[in-house]
Amino acid sequence: MSKAKNFLTLSRIIDAAPLVIFLGMLIYIGFNAPNFMKFSTMQLVLNQSVPVVVVCLGLSIVVMAGGDGVLSGGIDLSIPATAVLSAGIIAQQLAQADAPLWLAIVLAFAAAAIVGLINGLMVTRIGMTPLLTSLATFVAVVGVSKLVTSSRRINVDDPFIVFLRDGNIFGISAGVFITLILVLMFYFLIHRTKWGINMQAVGGSRDAAEMSGINPSYYQMWAFVLAALTGFLASFFILARGSGSSPGTEDNLMLEMVLATFLGAAFSPRRVVTLWGAVLGAVLVAALSIGFKTMGVNVFWTGLIKGSLILVVVALGALSVKVKA
Repeated sequence: MSKAKNFLTLSRIIDAAPLVIFLGMLIYIGFNAPNFMKFSTMQLVLNQSVPVVVVCLGLSIVVMAGGDGVLSGGIDLSIPATAVLSAGIIAQQLAQADAPLWLAIVLAFAAAAIVGLINGLMVTRIGMTPLLTSLATFVAVVGVSKLVTSSRRINVDDPFIVFLRDGNIFGISAGVFITLILVLMFYFLIHRTKWGINMQAVGGSRDAAEMSGINPSYYQMWAFVLAALTGFLASFFILARGSGSSPGTEDNLMLEMVLATFLGAAFSPRRVVTLWGAVLGAVLVAALSIGFKTMGVNVFWTGLIKGSLILVVVALGALSVKVKA
């Protein structure tokens, strides 16, 4: 009995560790970074977290459809690259091809949909692991992005993009308000529709889903397509945040997406990836980034810290599963 109690205590400590580490870092930043605790900084955190929140929605869907296993379950590392590709297409069409906004949007949407279909087909039809598939797609899509933009920054001053950056809706930043609507829409899709419930059943137990007459491949396929489309949606906020398209932003976005999504699992009672957990994780990661910048921490050290945190969060998750087993 005592041994079981010790294991339960150890499991709780491991589950709480990621949150404790993050909160400890935020408290340290709060005491050492000037103006970090001001309302204006909190607004900046929310604005900066918007692209990460949107891509985290996509990754959360893929994880929920494929399971929590990083190697054998659901994972899609190509979403940030898809976002940057879509942003590059829109920027190139608006600034260089002088195309109307609707045409730029259609082309970016088509590109994102193709990426999602490729990922889905490679995983469900050919049988490749999601990790290797999405990593290969990430590299390929980054290459296409460089071809589209000629590896150069493209400034965008389209009124809609400017509105996303500077506009307000009911006194709330336009980007934050629209992202909140997107989160609610995805929550409804995942938790209030038959499609979403079946998709979660597939991720919970593929064998049980098949016995219930559910086709796992169908739901996993569309999970990848939806994930790619969140990259398309995130592209507008990337353009707004940077006032244009900049090459190389996909690397940091991928780090933050993975870190935020799996950190968010710590907010779940069952310690699984959830939409709301990923959203909160994205805000915490943005706060961490801005805090380090305010403190004057070198950007390379920030990347190292984020990478280390991903390793810690994933390792603790795997250790928690091992202890509970």
